[in-house]
Amino acid sequence: MEYLGISYSVKNMPSLDLAFIPFAAWADAYLAEAKRPLKIAIERENGRISVFELMLRGKEFKRANLRFVERYVKLLLWSVGGFRVHICGDDELAASLKELYTLDGERTFDVQFMQDVYEKEFEIIARNESEFPKANEYAICVGGHTNGCRIGFDAGGSDRKVSAVIDGKTVYSEEVVWHPKTSVDIRYQYDGIVSAFKTAASKMPRVDGIGVSSAGVFVGNQAAVSSLFIKIPREMKSEVRTIYERAARELGEIPLVVANDGDVTALAGSMSLDANSIMGLAMGTSEAVGYVNNDGSILGWFNELAFAPVDLNEAAMQDEWSTDIGVGCKYFSQDAVIKLAPQAGIELDPALTPAEKLLEVQRMVQNGHVGAADIFKSIGVYLAHTLNLYAKLYDIRYLIVLGRVASGIGGELIVSECERVLGEEYPELARQITVMLPNEEFRRVGQSMAAASLPEIK
Repeated sequence: MEYLGISYSVKNMPSLDLAFIPFAAWADAYLAEAKRPLKIAIERENGRISVFELMLRGKEFKRANLRFVERYVKLLLWSVGGFRVHICGDDELAASLKELYTLDGERTFDVQFMQDVYEKEFEIIARNESEFPKANEYAICVGGHTNGCRIGFDAGGSDRKVSAVIDGKTVYSEEVVWHPKTSVDIRYQYDGIVSAFKTAASKMPRVDGIGVSSAGVFVGNQAAVSSLFIKIPREMKSEVRTIYERAARELGEIPLVVANDGDVTALAGSMSLDANSIMGLAMGTSEAVGYVNNDGSILGWFNELAFAPVDLNEAAMQDEWSTDIGVGCKYFSQDAVIKLAPQAGIELDPALTPAEKLLEVQRMVQNGHVGAADIFKSIGVYLAHTLNLYAKLYDIRYLIVLGRVASGIGGELIVSECERVLGEEYPELARQITVMLPNEEFRRVGQSMAAASLPEIK
């Protein structure tokens, strides 16, 4: 197969999406004959800088060079996060990227998102060797602590969970239905958080620490961007950013750690498996990812891989929010199931909600429908090829596949097909990575229990 003059080889294609061009497989072929060095540095909060060294093809591969670097920069932005990108090795290419990544360019969404998170102007800057910044990377050692009296809070989009934990044992937990995504009054979310904190506190003699697992992107303990507050007016941004800190102060000056729910999921996996280098990938309304490194630490990266490129097919489905095509949320979510249904000969009632459409396909799998099974097998093929991409940035030893898409027989098909394709296409990765569904130990640890372990209590 060939794309932009680069020939690449793939043995296994998703049977319901034969136009799929796996970014990682194509990138491997591109890099095989690339000889011009290129360095990329991504700068984010507190002077933290991640540096990546790549290679470029010759100038005659102008379109392929731009496609490769633009997609790679996008991958880095949504895995690492940052407000400034330094490019060293090709000033012309840096200028082309700068045109794309502006508020008036093709990557408007990415630029606006990063500016909202970091509250700084987004920049792409061409650098020479002497000006290029040095790496300043450090992981955040949080979680896995069990001493003392702790509150663990898990803020989801449809329910909130809280646990009271004493010396590693849950003495109380509750789950309350709430609807933060539809509230325009931030008092609704604030009062719900405070109520949960106070309820858990009432079940213990004291509170030594509070850990929060929440949807969103966090800089320190502050919510830079979160779907839980999507209806709150922009002029109340400061109240949104500090909501967890203010809620915690209702109980006094108590150590607080807030982390992205994907990272806390990976932490729960680490605690249940007693192992590290774990990625948790949840396939639900969208794609949610978290990661714990070999030291059991959270990297402090975005890990918002729903917006990271997966497929280079220029006719792939567009993501309505980011307006980009070929990004993860259309391959590892209920949208992926709905997208593939027509190719499987399945007509879904347009009056159904996306969740109801997923449930209908899952019932068909349960009843032995071959086309429905092919949908989940195709997602498993997507996953295997995309693991080759994620493994370029993350040291993954365990991949835990979660979310409503991965429930039941469908999840088993996704995992088994992913393992098969890894073995045939990427044997080294197959030996390195264990792909698994959540086991009973993982379920027992739970999200709010893992959140409770976030703060270190001296």
